Amino acid sequence: MTSESQTSESQTSEPHVLFATAELAPMVMVGGLALATSGLAKELADQGSNITVVLPDYGQIVKGFEETSSWSLNVPDWCGPTLARRGTGPGFDDVILISRPGMDRPHPYVDPQSGNAWPDNTERFFAFSAGIAALCGPTDSGGLNPDVLHLNDWHTAAAVGFVAEPPPSVLTIHTLGYQGVTEAWWMGRVPHRSWLFSWYDVANPLAAAIRTVDRVVAVSPNYVAEILTPENGMGMHEELAAKGDALIGILNGIDTSIWNPGSDENLPVSYSLKTVKKGKEQSRAALLERFGVEDDGAVLIGVVSRLVDQKGIDILMDAVPYLAGMNARIVMLGSGLQNITDHVRHMAANHPNQIVAELDAFDEPLAHLIFAGSDLFAMPSRFEPCGLAQMQAMAYGTPTIATAVGGLVDTIVDADVDPDEGTGFLTATNDLAGLVDALHRAVRAFGSDRRFNAIRKRGMKRDWSWTTPAAAQRDVYRDLLD
Repeated sequence: MTSESQTSESQTSEPHVLFATAELAPMVMVGGLALATSGLAKELADQGSNITVVLPDYGQIVKGFEETSSWSLNVPDWCGPTLARRGTGPGFDDVILISRPGMDRPHPYVDPQSGNAWPDNTERFFAFSAGIAALCGPTDSGGLNPDVLHLNDWHTAAAVGFVAEPPPSVLTIHTLGYQGVTEAWWMGRVPHRSWLFSWYDVANPLAAAIRTVDRVVAVSPNYVAEILTPENGMGMHEELAAKGDALIGILNGIDTSIWNPGSDENLPVSYSLKTVKKGKEQSRAALLERFGVEDDGAVLIGVVSRLVDQKGIDILMDAVPYLAGMNARIVMLGSGLQNITDHVRHMAANHPNQIVAELDAFDEPLAHLIFAGSDLFAMPSRFEPCGLAQMQAMAYGTPTIATAVGGLVDTIVDADVDPDEGTGFLTATNDLAGLVDALHRAVRAFGSDRRFNAIRKRGMKRDWSWTTPAAAQRDVYRDLLD
């Protein structure tokens, strides 16, 4: 181990936080986890926190990492030789990649050729968790001796079984539906608190972490209320209820240095509250040109989404035949499951005036243009722990139509329920009838310039940044140490 790594990490009065995640934008990005962990970690550092971010070393798909030192980690033999590679990344001054045999892949979770999960994901992320645990150890044995351990989702959760004496610890649940459930024999590879992994007849690392950590953070207050119910707790509602006041909700934010229409180089013209109408008109023209569509006056409903069951895209596709009567058109960017992708293609082929879509690959400049050029934005999610796209859309002056679930309830005020504070439109019921009703109400509101501009500007005025969430997270760290 280098002398740099042997030096104490707590050079300031701020606690040293070991922040572990499977994704971090822009270094490794699959979905919202990367944006959420990146936004929070950056803002924590900007507010003065002493943060070391820990990621798996996926090899060539990790972008922008510059190594400054490395050392071997003390992990179980089955993990294989494991290195901590320390350095910097885009926007981050202190990043460690956990490198071990079998972690290097062209995608963190799935085989791009088949679309199926890598069959050895349990081994890969348990080994990653063992590396995290090794970093929690004393400096004379290759660890960093952090003051706080912050875990994110199931990929890091098994760390609680590999560290003998965990430091004060936090688990952020970004999506409760992914728990890392695996064969029961994996408990035999966990050296500490293995019984906490037992979940009926399987091993469940997320359950072990919930049972072990000092604080569990869900990514919106309404999501906390949802996951305490049998309907939405994904089998974890009793475990979460047992945490009592140690379960809290902190609403996510967005990176407003990136998602800002006033400085966004992906747009044909920047705009602000004062120039939003003209700016969006020019963005609309550029968006239609991008898709090769003439402007026939139809209301543009933007969609930027992963094409997975959670996002309710199939429900939105069922609503497509109703759009002709509203004079509305969907403009979509998305990628994901083949069956949903095929469904979208089928609807676009049969209803070319109601939906145009670019699928299979994520085009970030196009995403920015959709947020700016659309008149409305749609998020028909079946469940949504927090959601980022609705915040991005409203920051660009695009009111959102959404199902009344999770963080969508915390971030969108229905303009028909509260005319003075409304920023969007929530479904009365989370089904096709509710979605079509919300679409009708939103399109009708768009027809009234004065009312719609007020709705649009309320969304733009709200502070969507990570400033408040990061301050709340720092309070959690202080509370743990106090």
